[in-house]
Amino acid sequence: MLIRILLLLFAFNFLFLSCSKKEELVYETSKKKNPYEIYKEAYEAFNKRDYFFAAKKFSDAELNFDRVEFAAKSALMNGFSLYAINFYDESLESLNRYLKQYPADENNEYAHYLIAVIYYEQITDEKRDLDPILKAKEKIEFFIEKFPNNDYSTDLKFKKDLIINQLAAKEMYVGRYYVSVKKWIPAINRFKKVVEKYEKTIFVEEALHRLVEIYYHIGAESEAKSYAAILGYNYNSSDWFKQSYKVINKDYKIKKKSSPKDENLSFLKKIIKKIN
Repeated sequence: MLIRILLLLFAFNFLFLSCSKKEELVYETSKKKNPYEIYKEAYEAFNKRDYFFAAKKFSDAELNFDRVEFAAKSALMNGFSLYAINFYDESLESLNRYLKQYPADENNEYAHYLIAVIYYEQITDEKRDLDPILKAKEKIEFFIEKFPNNDYSTDLKFKKDLIINQLAAKEMYVGRYYVSVKKWIPAINRFKKVVEKYEKTIFVEEALHRLVEIYYHIGAESEAKSYAAILGYNYNSSDWFKQSYKVINKDYKIKKKSSPKDENLSFLKKIIKKIN
């Protein structure tokens, strides 16, 4: 959490510096509340990690700024302050309002990034609820496509890879369940989806093996051999391939690795045999 806050704080640091001293003097003779003083107070509170107070002050600053660019910065910082105290819904509302009200602001890519991060951080159990993970995937892909050269694209690409693995894990979980209740066709569909849609994940080897098992079990040996061939061609050193080879070739036995102790006992037996 701290690293995340410091990273984004660095990105937003310029927001405070852009409010110049010269601009402050314009408001000193005005009866209107000085928005630069409010923004400064909000920023100081933010640096002290008093995010709740900072959010309120950034909101006040936005309402008092006449200049659109400074009002936009205040609105953006309000959304970030709410995020920093895990007020996810309020932060999303604030950030979406900022994007709608200030669509031409030069900093809106940071709002899109933060929105993607918020959805990502709300992913809990992909086995029960897919909505958060699909929403996070949608927002991440939007950012990567719209801002490919942004420094934060690398971070979101990594998060997207994790999401893809989670989606594949969901399919494997459901597929294994169907196998356990002998629902072969639904199981096949789930494992095929992993092979075809999530081929770069860590689950593709197991998915191929499960297809070999199921097809062989229901008598479709040709399909079983086809998937075994794919598994062998791409992952011929994996344990899943050895298991699949064993399914198709009943005479094949997987050689059990001997432990150092077993090797010592074998050597001892040879000595005893010679002695006797």
